[in-house]
Amino acid sequence: MRREEVIAALGALAQESRLDIFRMLVQKGPDAVAAGEIARKLDLPAPTLSFHLGQLKHAGLLSAHRHSRSISYAVNFRTMNALLKYLTENCCQGQAELCAPAACAPANRNGTRQPARAAARKISRTQKLEGLR
Repeated sequence: MRREEVIAALGALAQESRLDIFRMLVQKGPDAVAAGEIARKLDLPAPTLSFHLGQLKHAGLLSAHRHSRSISYAVNFRTMNALLKYLTENCCQGQAELCAPAACAPANRNGTRQPARAAARKISRTQKLEGLR
């Protein structure tokens, strides 16, 4: 991902309503959601929603699908993943496990996912203990 694309994506997400829209659509997965449903769930007037959807689409974060007279939107996961990769590609001096996204964190003993920060703290404590030996 080019630096200009990263800046455009981060700029599009740096607004409360657009971030809410994006997060809602991420939760829906690959399924497209009608603009009217997004407006209802987030309590946004149609012109405001249209503006924000346009900004997210322009940044490459959303794709639009026309169905007759309505338009549905879905997250462009390729762009989202490229953005995450760009932000973390040289993370933690090559120790990727320290900065893995929470969604990608390994499951703990009871099967739930451990937040990335907790995993980093656990690794950090282990490394400290090994340094004391």
